[in-house]
Amino acid sequence: MANSYTQIHIQFVFAVKYRAALIGNDWKEKLHQYITGIFQENGHKMLQINSMPDHIHIFIGMRPNQSVSSLIQNVKTESSKWIKAENLCSKPFAWQEGYGAFSYAKSQVPVVIRYIQNQETHHQKETFLSEYRKFLTAFEIDWDEEYIFKEPE
Repeated sequence: MANSYTQIHIQFVFAVKYRAALIGNDWKEKLHQYITGIFQENGHKMLQINSMPDHIHIFIGMRPNQSVSSLIQNVKTESSKWIKAENLCSKPFAWQEGYGAFSYAKSQVPVVIRYIQNQETHHQKETFLSEYRKFLTAFEIDWDEEYIFKEPE
């Protein structure tokens, strides 16, 4: 659109179904590359991506040509299909329902990038669920414990 200018930075967080630790270290970089491609094909800019075995953090510069929900639905659907087609996971793979989406000012971009880069170190000190609840509280999001990502089964 002519004369439309935006600066939208969003961190997405979502988990593997049942919080199962299925994202393997041997293929997570390929997953990150594939997901980056999905965002780029949709006109968005990948700023940082990293995952733990049971969840993923994605930080993008988002263009306003697509809704957050349709973008994440596309990413989750296409990446699940790709994981299955590539036989990367020995167990059935799916993403858990839902996601977190948190917006940031431009001045916060370097801090969020470092935070996502250091997920392995961070999660030695704090669990995913504790971290996620802190996000929801810090961003003053009304949430119901019933619908928070579940403990691993």
